[in-house]
Amino acid sequence: MDIPVEPIVFGVQLNIHLLFEYLAFFVGFRYYVYLRKRSNDTISSTNRLSIIIGAVFGAFLGSRVFGYLEYPIAISNLTKVLQLLNSKTIMGGLFGGLLGVELSKKIIGEQRSSGDLFVYPTLLAIIIGRIGCFLYGINDFTYGVETDFFLGMDLGDGIQRHPLSVYEILFLIALWVFLRYKESQFESNQGLLFRVFMIGYFSFRFLIEFLKPNEFLILGLSSIQYLCILCLLYYRKTIAILFSSTNVPQLR
Repeated sequence: MDIPVEPIVFGVQLNIHLLFEYLAFFVGFRYYVYLRKRSNDTISSTNRLSIIIGAVFGAFLGSRVFGYLEYPIAISNLTKVLQLLNSKTIMGGLFGGLLGVELSKKIIGEQRSSGDLFVYPTLLAIIIGRIGCFLYGINDFTYGVETDFFLGMDLGDGIQRHPLSVYEILFLIALWVFLRYKESQFESNQGLLFRVFMIGYFSFRFLIEFLKPNEFLILGLSSIQYLCILCLLYYRKTIAILFSSTNVPQLR
């Protein structure tokens, strides 16, 4: 299989990355609806809708803002502004969505944790999206630096590179299995499943960023890595307790 994959249907060349991105949103949301119907969700449908709206707006803004910071450009004209609006990153989307949810919950007065139901749909959506990133090759900034590692692949430019999308897919599958294994231990603490997911994923992304050909570094770290640090600081209390206590179900 040649990468990038550029399928032509009825004479029209499809954008494989965009196709999988839309598929990720659709399948992820349908999986969320399926899980909610099978769960004993104590949050009302009205509040859930408000939370989802907050997550969507927060994710949209976060993905754009941090997408811009990942590829800094001078905003000197309309074209540059449009570039900013088109830049996006899943990391900014996740953290922005988190902040959007917390803000919406404060507005509606919802005290209960709402994140656990989003964990597996989010994992599934990211996996599907990363398949699209992989098939899109070097057209998407998810490829790695040149390597002679045995997993190195030609992603479209004739250079053996770390296939970071493949690494991420494998990690997400492993994280999914781990969370399912620990799920029963987390049941007595609402929100812990989501917090562990965020801590695990952002820690992984912090490390894997070192394998990307980042150009815009501050003190040796990329903007995405600073976002990862920000997220881990946000969950610092959970991290401290996870590393200091074996009685996970009692975490608060």
